[in-house]
Amino acid sequence: MRFFVLCLFNFLIGCHGYADTKKRSFPPTFMFGVASSAYQIEGAWDEDGKGESIWDRFVHEDPERIADGYNGDVASDSYHLWRRDVEMLRELGVHFYRFSISWSRVMPTGLSNSINEAGFAYYDNLIDELLKYKIMPMVTLYHFDLPQYLQDLGGWINPLSSEWFEDYAAEVFKRYAHKVPFWITINQPKSICMDGYESNVLAPAVNSKTVGGYECTKNVLLAHAKAYRIYQTLYKTEHQGNVGISIELNWYDPVKNNTENAAAVARARAFQIDLYMHPIFSETGNFPNLVREIVARKSKEQGFTSSRLPNLTAEEIKLIRGSADFVGMNHYTSFLVQNSKKQYESPSLDDDIGVELSYRSEWKPSKSSWLKNTPYGIYRACIHVNINYNYPPMIVTEHGWSTGTGLGDKSRADNLRHYLNSLLLAMEDGTKLKGYAAWSLMDNVEWTAGTSERFGLYQVDFNSPTKNRTARLSALVYKNIIKTREVNLEWMPESLQIEIDQPNKLSNNIL
Repeated sequence: MRFFVLCLFNFLIGCHGYADTKKRSFPPTFMFGVASSAYQIEGAWDEDGKGESIWDRFVHEDPERIADGYNGDVASDSYHLWRRDVEMLRELGVHFYRFSISWSRVMPTGLSNSINEAGFAYYDNLIDELLKYKIMPMVTLYHFDLPQYLQDLGGWINPLSSEWFEDYAAEVFKRYAHKVPFWITINQPKSICMDGYESNVLAPAVNSKTVGGYECTKNVLLAHAKAYRIYQTLYKTEHQGNVGISIELNWYDPVKNNTENAAAVARARAFQIDLYMHPIFSETGNFPNLVREIVARKSKEQGFTSSRLPNLTAEEIKLIRGSADFVGMNHYTSFLVQNSKKQYESPSLDDDIGVELSYRSEWKPSKSSWLKNTPYGIYRACIHVNINYNYPPMIVTEHGWSTGTGLGDKSRADNLRHYLNSLLLAMEDGTKLKGYAAWSLMDNVEWTAGTSERFGLYQVDFNSPTKNRTARLSALVYKNIIKTREVNLEWMPESLQIEIDQPNKLSNNIL
């Protein structure tokens, strides 16, 4: 019944509020945080012994790849301004800060014999400052910035890549397991593999549509699992930390409810969501049956002697299955799906899926062409995970909205409120949601968009020598939600001034 009511409600008003007057609030143990990533904010791309990453190479080889020409060489300069970053976290009153460690900053070549103590010193300082103010560190080990030395050896397509990552994870765990209660091994395998290896959208732009994306996917999942098993074996008993993986969980609905579109949306969800969820969170493990069947059939038609989707051995299936304490949910938007009439390049991921994506005209657009305001989608994505993967613990590790410059970002504040409303409904309907991280703490280098698309709760003046950070309206709205644990759609601050409250302490052991 709830599903029917929600669908009718979505149709009528787009899920921008509640159909009833029940007062809802986030429970006392719910964690609020913000997120960032190393390449996007740190800068200092070649300081203090840091090695070159694939993003350094990607933007330096062809600066025109970045929409406004502003890359991560300096970015928001968090390498030097980390104290101000922590001050902003204190101003917001968040419980945790999700940030990533730059592999090439702490291991310049990416290999275990290459340790850069100056790079580790930066993270020592940041983590200790967070703990000083009772803000929990949530560390992402890999957020798109592979050391270029490893890419020269094949990167994530090289079967040895999972061993390289295992060594890297072991070193970071050894240093920080006693200080960091939450870990994310890999951020968005789909983006790493399908945008970086299957296509040329993101670094390293390998563009191997034949097998690159699928080979990468297998190796990334193995890398994640090996890192998880290290923590489970050596540190879980003593430190009781939680290790997960962040997966892109946007939502896919049919354009129209007919048989043809039902099949199309099943393919979209299988390739875009379940390809990464099923090996870890299902009872059987392995890649989804639908994906394996489609790729095997198409591979045979294309003249291959075996499937372009690599096989997982029984041992690998066992290693990967169950290798997460929680699902990290990266959710931004929703798509409409229909069977494609286009002739896609074959072989390719697009040809395997065989769908076209679109949006409803009434969905409010952001600064990013791909990002529309569809709060109902995050509810539906949660329910999909619940039904198909037996209600795993979840943390929203990214959700955000892009605008231009300016402090009066009402569209971001409204987007934040409506999505948090939908999460309250998802929790009411059984989702084991333990926390939420807004993307992002501050304006950053948004990959190939540069600084032309702003996602920050805090605006960064990139023309300022000190990269001045100033709270936007959305920062104050989020601060109020954290403080009250309620979503008030009408609340507005008296001004854009923001003050530091007392530390907002929360228990680490919530999962």
